[in-house]
Amino acid sequence: MSKTIRLTAAQAMVRYLQAQLTETGEPFIAGCWAIFGHGNVAGIGEALYDARETFQTWRGHNEQTMAHAAIAYAKQSGRQRAMAVTSSIGPGATNLVTAAALAHVNRLPLLLIPGDVFANRGPDPVLQQIEDFGDGTISANDCFKPVSRYFDRITRPEQLLTALPRAFATMTDSADCGPVTLAFCQDVQAEAYDYPEAFFEPKTWYQRRIRPDAGELARVAAALKAAKAPVIVAGGGVHYAGATEDLKAFAEAHQIPVVESQAGKSALAWDHPLNLGPVGVTGASSANTVCAAADLVLGVGTRFQDFTTGSWALFQNPERQLVSLNVAAYDAVKHGALPMQADAKVGLAELSAALGTHVFKAPSPELKTSWFAAVDPLCDAPAGEAANALPTDQQVIGAVQRASNEDTVVMCAAGTMPGELHKLWKAPRPGAYHMEYGYSCMGYEVAGAMGIKMAQPERDVICMVGDGSYMMANSELATACMMGIKITLVITDNRGYGCINRLQMGTGGAEFNNLLEHSYHVNPSDIDFVAHTAAMGATSEKVKTIAELEQALSRAQTADGPYVVVIDTNPYPSTPDGGHWWDVAVPEVSNRQEVQEARKAYEAAMLRRLN
Repeated sequence: MSKTIRLTAAQAMVRYLQAQLTETGEPFIAGCWAIFGHGNVAGIGEALYDARETFQTWRGHNEQTMAHAAIAYAKQSGRQRAMAVTSSIGPGATNLVTAAALAHVNRLPLLLIPGDVFANRGPDPVLQQIEDFGDGTISANDCFKPVSRYFDRITRPEQLLTALPRAFATMTDSADCGPVTLAFCQDVQAEAYDYPEAFFEPKTWYQRRIRPDAGELARVAAALKAAKAPVIVAGGGVHYAGATEDLKAFAEAHQIPVVESQAGKSALAWDHPLNLGPVGVTGASSANTVCAAADLVLGVGTRFQDFTTGSWALFQNPERQLVSLNVAAYDAVKHGALPMQADAKVGLAELSAALGTHVFKAPSPELKTSWFAAVDPLCDAPAGEAANALPTDQQVIGAVQRASNEDTVVMCAAGTMPGELHKLWKAPRPGAYHMEYGYSCMGYEVAGAMGIKMAQPERDVICMVGDGSYMMANSELATACMMGIKITLVITDNRGYGCINRLQMGTGGAEFNNLLEHSYHVNPSDIDFVAHTAAMGATSEKVKTIAELEQALSRAQTADGPYVVVIDTNPYPSTPDGGHWWDVAVPEVSNRQEVQEARKAYEAAMLRRLN
């Protein structure tokens, strides 16, 4: 007869989490972020306290941003490790829904454990309970179902015996990877059960390397051999498969140019001759030129998001063949692609072997030379009278680039900076560029920077965040200060939502409700970001010029804990070079001539895409 141990369901869950290991012997779940409420403090809270010497619990200030930190940790760890996040029921749980969607879009592991209603329904309706008049099984946690890769509601203690292995199978599967939600009924957390001791034996979760089907491999190899001008689109899957060196070897062996999506950027060093830079809407002219002419587009680990494809208007060669090497069958067949479902690492190796000595004509070095000749001056420090002008975002990026080193990770998520950084940042090695652009979630930045530093303490983490995203969610800066996590924030204050203001203008709209000066107000907004960040414990200063910014960044390198530099920037300029059309629908009917003209241009662009 097998031995058992009597534990509460919450205690059993915490014990199980600690026993799940990576291939290198580390716990897959590094710890748990927690904000306690009546729905989790008695059950899960007690279990976490009991395990405090062996399992780390961190306290945050907002459920969503705690999860952002966990997501950034998983992304920077290459999906090899993850974190758990627990909340109470009600608003604590629904605060996590946005983060779940972010992790789902980006295919990142995240374990969410929101408290839920009483399974026994004795105190119905319990505080914060959502009541569905037609379905007694519904709770607020049903919001997680469309944004979770695996969802389960724990209504009996013994359900953990099947739910927890399924949760880890999802988080560690390269194709199905994403957020898991275990909605944990609060009375069940405290109920005891005699669990088999074997359930808590250490278990190693190995990364599954899906090898390509022989038929798919042969068809893709034949298509490549028949091509004259192929291009590789590197996506986030290259990083998650640990395939950056394999991509480099493949590209060099066959002399195929590589372009990078937001998630794929830094897969190749920026100065590698075959790295033609960022692709798509925020892409370089060098990358977009080869994509427009390519007769075969080989996507490696990319979702082919609309920013990557220029809303599917970028690949203009009428003979173009789309090929998708992806671990997920869902992504491998998108838009009629010739699929090769495989892990990027083994897929590239076997495809290279199938190609043999087949070599293509390397791209002209002039493409990169011309690109950098056009954009490098935008990043230079201004001189003369221009030195005292309101800085541009491009000049700020240049200053941060000059202050960076091989260990620097620049990160962002939303607003102006993702597009400018994609175009302009020169990533020296894999992992040097961390962009959450699948969900482009404002408020990811501050908490995300903290998560990156927790994943790789040896890296120099610089968070580029606009005032809009900072105001959206900044409370985890206090957590970083409390925990002594050294990150650098560069807050570019353009006094509103500058990126969307430019998009509004670009589609013929009047400036309205984006910049603070164009929004309803009785009193002008004048936020003191230095005082605000300092009040949370950061070392903070405001600078006026690029020269002062460079000096401040030098001071930041030797500071303890979070360091914040605030600089006012011009909300209007963007990098004029590169880029591509993006499908943003313009109204068919408007009283404004600007919108009417923008609609004509939109219709013309749509015709070009359709043709």
